Amino acid sequence: QVQLVESGGGSVQAGGSLRLSCTASGRTFSTYAMGWFRQAPGKEREFVAAISASGGGTGYADSVKGRFTISRDNVKNTVTLQMNSLKPEDTAVYYCAARDMFSGSNSYFNRRSAYNYWGQGTQVTVSS
Repeated sequence: QVQLVESGGGSVQAGGSLRLSCTASGRTFSTYAMGWFRQAPGKEREFVAAISASGGGTGYADSVKGRFTISRDNVKNTVTLQMNSLKPEDTAVYYCAARDMFSGSNSYFNRRSAYNYWGQGTQVTVSS
């Protein structure tokens, strides 16, 4: 099992930046593929970005490509989402997710159903 705790959310004006972090505890972090999802009020939870267990593979939703960057530190057990050029439509609760894999895997996943574990979420609000 792994426990996930997100941090770094907050309020920012359009065009600004935020950096979200997800810290994992429990099993060996380097064996998990990680993902970020978000859910706006009245909408379904949607994929944002994902990274493989090795860190060698990454994927992004079209809506955030070129603005968001996902990275991980397998020593510090953290995955980070750097969000630049934020827009009001990026407003949502952001969730960190983990999927059991194996160390060295380059696979990453953009489906909610692929993930075994979820954090509690952190609110991001972007004002115009």
